[in-house]
Amino acid sequence: MHTRWIAVAMGLVSLAGGPGTASGDQAVIADEQALLKLERDWVDAEIRHDARVLQAILHERFISTFGDGKPLGKQAFIDAVTGGPVDPTATQDLSDRTVIVVGETAVIVETDTVRKMKDSGPSVSAWRFTVTYVKTDGRWVALAEHGVPLRDR
Repeated sequence: MHTRWIAVAMGLVSLAGGPGTASGDQAVIADEQALLKLERDWVDAEIRHDARVLQAILHERFISTFGDGKPLGKQAFIDAVTGGPVDPTATQDLSDRTVIVVGETAVIVETDTVRKMKDSGPSVSAWRFTVTYVKTDGRWVALAEHGVPLRDR
């Protein structure tokens, strides 16, 4: 009888996530949620051409590359995505997202589908991004981003 009780108790602990997982796993889950929100804030800032928000999201040593293009530092990236008039038809949808958090470093791999209206009609482009974040002074900031265009989307 005692052995069965221990087996039942071990099964319940296993279903509950095991001993000692609550604080560690919950911290990782909180970081993952914060990072996904930060990604949404980032694309919203791009759509609105909000350089102030981008300044806060991007690390001082941020670097970005697109396809096989020239790397852009923080200010060059901000200038590139906020230059010109805001396109009221533009949207960015993030999907197929994977978040990996290890200590003070995180990587997000995702698809960003950009839709807008052009004179010739609707335009859709999709990009696969890998973004590396670091936690600095208790907050996540983007350190690097690499994007490649996806075909047939």
